[in-house]
Amino acid sequence: MKYVIKDEQYCFKTAFDTETGTYIRTGILDENGNDTGVDPFMASFPHLIDVGVMGHCIHGKTGLCVKAGIGCYQNGLGIEEENMSVENFTWICQQCQGKCNQLALGGRGDPDQHEKFEDLLKITRKYGLVPNFTTSGYGMTKDIAKICKKYCGAVAVSWYRSEYTLNAIQILLDADVKTNIHYVVGKNTIDEAIERLEKNDFPKGINAVIFLLHKPVGLGKKNNMLSVTDEKVKKFFKLIDKKHPFKIGMDSCNVPGAINFCKNVMFESLDTCEAARYSCYIGSDMKMVPCSFDKSKNYEIQLKPTTIEEAWNSNKFNNFRKILLKSCPNCKIRNLCMGGCPLMPEIVLCERKEK
Repeated sequence: MKYVIKDEQYCFKTAFDTETGTYIRTGILDENGNDTGVDPFMASFPHLIDVGVMGHCIHGKTGLCVKAGIGCYQNGLGIEEENMSVENFTWICQQCQGKCNQLALGGRGDPDQHEKFEDLLKITRKYGLVPNFTTSGYGMTKDIAKICKKYCGAVAVSWYRSEYTLNAIQILLDADVKTNIHYVVGKNTIDEAIERLEKNDFPKGINAVIFLLHKPVGLGKKNNMLSVTDEKVKKFFKLIDKKHPFKIGMDSCNVPGAINFCKNVMFESLDTCEAARYSCYIGSDMKMVPCSFDKSKNYEIQLKPTTIEEAWNSNKFNNFRKILLKSCPNCKIRNLCMGGCPLMPEIVLCERKEK
């Protein structure tokens, strides 16, 4: 199904295909409905909401992430909260109907291990939304894969470098699920990333490899952050610039790196930090923040009775947006990245003097 949303407040339109996940946004429209070519800064309601349905991780005590070389930013080793209830999830979906495109299910653990996983997916579709999620793949089964095929737009398997990683990918591919790999790039994984990109060494049949920038949040350590002056970083982005038998994607945190080191990437296809502009995060505790990496609580809004739209238009969210609006004012390409991450400027892969 394809549907169009017209944002009356900010004067632009978006088109979204629920089957392919294709998302297109016009520029700001003038009084005659013509595209001015100027990108709208934000939407009147988030187009994608990251919903942390998992309050705890069943693998937390085994240290699955740590063994895989990934520092869980949700601190799954140390926090035990209840998973999101079906009632609260339904409350979210009801408000998103006709306004939002996708829900990315996540949180402190694998969403496919939620006790009401299939119910959550059914509810998402009931309200005209497309569910996607990321999993370690540890608990993936053929039955879960069938459910994913029926309801999900795509499923991402975190690159945990284990037999269960490959098994989960194959199970999903066998079920004809659009399958991506989420690969966290830090100092401890960039050599492997370079080697695999050089050899195109990822499982055949996947849709895309999405590279996520390591952040010093939760169990993530600062000494694992990438440096813009590292020659390996430049080499990594040059490899991203090349053609591969699978699609290449990246999170918005990597966009400054792509801008500075890539030549063949269509910058029109990239969007910098979307937090509080087009996306937000709602945790299992029903607290809404601009970004799931925001652990400061400076921008946190408790939902119920506060609605998603009220939180979106709150002073706290506006304060977050001000950082993006005011960053790097003298840079000629500021519209492409808006200064990068408002939460952790130290991760921004840029060494321009205007930074």
